[in-house]
Amino acid sequence: MEKPFFIDPNIARAKTIDTRFYLEIKWLEASKEKIFAPSWQYIGHTGMVPKAGDAHPIKLLENYIDEPLVLTRDAEAHIHCLSNVCTHRGNLMVYEPCSAQKHLRCKYHGRAFHLDGKFISMPEFTAVENFIPENNHLHHLPLYQWGPLLFTQLKKGLGPELFFSQMEQRIGWLPINDLVFDASRSNDYYIKANWALYCENYLEGFHIPFVHPGLNAFLDFKDYATETFTYASLQLGIAKDDEHCFEMPAGHPDAGKRIAAYYFWVFPNMMFNFYPWGLSLNVITPIDAGNTKVSFLSFVFDESKLGKGAGSGLDSVEQEDEEIVQNVQQGIRSRFYHFGRYATQREQGTHHFHSLIANFLNQ
Repeated sequence: MEKPFFIDPNIARAKTIDTRFYLEIKWLEASKEKIFAPSWQYIGHTGMVPKAGDAHPIKLLENYIDEPLVLTRDAEAHIHCLSNVCTHRGNLMVYEPCSAQKHLRCKYHGRAFHLDGKFISMPEFTAVENFIPENNHLHHLPLYQWGPLLFTQLKKGLGPELFFSQMEQRIGWLPINDLVFDASRSNDYYIKANWALYCENYLEGFHIPFVHPGLNAFLDFKDYATETFTYASLQLGIAKDDEHCFEMPAGHPDAGKRIAAYYFWVFPNMMFNFYPWGLSLNVITPIDAGNTKVSFLSFVFDESKLGKGAGSGLDSVEQEDEEIVQNVQQGIRSRFYHFGRYATQREQGTHHFHSLIANFLNQ
């Protein structure tokens, strides 16, 4: 069977992914099951269910996959990620965040479940033949937790360590458990461009001197570096001076470097931007082939460092990225453009991203 996309593993020979990927609806649809469902997705944070008996409904990848899920915390303080769909007739179980729940009860016909999703009871079902309670639990999804951050996987795929381990090892010395969600510094942006165009723009610092004058004044472009891993990558933002940088622990691989920001990307659509004040987590959600939602979620562990260095002015940087990516979206529709080439020392992250897309879609 012919593979729809090919990215040469040698970046010096490789061509960028064909524009069919961005423009043809069938690839956006194929990406739901081949790319997004088996990958790990951000589902929320522990502050959404802080107490036993709390339940918080979520639509995962809203307006794209739109999977109804619910986070619960049981009496033993364990957090669960469950399908938010009753196994009787498909009603949503939890309509809005709620507290002090002993169990979950469907508001349609009264079917009840424990907070870990296990079936309890159902009115008027004593005469139903061959009804097996164990086959009627709410679907229990895998849950991966790092500090307060929660991730899940819609269908069985690769383990979370393949996506997160390099990031955790590299910045595990930071007070990740102290991260606190700051709604006032979080925002959603709606962009008229394909989701992958936004990701590939993030994955290279090549454009910084041309697109981000404010950020470029702070970062040392000549020392900007990219590292790629199996399902993730890292861009190191090196400052021009020692101000507003991380205080690296002795013996750390990056000790002696003026690191102003760690820009981690996790396939396919999550960006973990670590600054001395905390984390700006960006979640990229497709809407359709030409529209995308970008969620900036701020988690703070040192308020005294807010508004300084590379982690300041994020809204301005976002607007600059939006403008360029939306113009690229118009350009890729041209009958005269189908692919480009990579700058070998500057676009390793984008080449890596395109390679993963091709590998997942070719499966």
